Amino acid sequence: MADKTIHAVVVPGVAHAPGRGDRPAWGIVSDVDLMRGLRPGLERTTAVELAAVSVLPTDTLEHAAQLMAEHDTAHLLVVSPDSGRPVGIVSTLDIARVAAGA
Repeated sequence: MADKTIHAVVVPGVAHAPGRGDRPAWGIVSDVDLMRGLRPGLERTTAVELAAVSVLPTDTLEHAAQLMAEHDTAHLLVVSPDSGRPVGIVSTLDIARVAAGA
């Protein structure tokens, strides 16, 4: 992430989504997640273990903000309910931008 100057990466295979058989769910790992994972005792933590939960395109921003707070993350992956594949990313800045315009 440092080499590409990006704040987050998509991680496949975070968990198996309920009702989707063997199709893996997706997650996102941010720079903040990686810094949290570097704490002493977490040297063997994998990206999959750090990846946050995801939301659907139809989920509200209020729900996304609630999940971010519960999981202490600043990014959520938006996944298609049909394919289970990523279609976007929502961040705390996105939510703040909407709230500021309200």
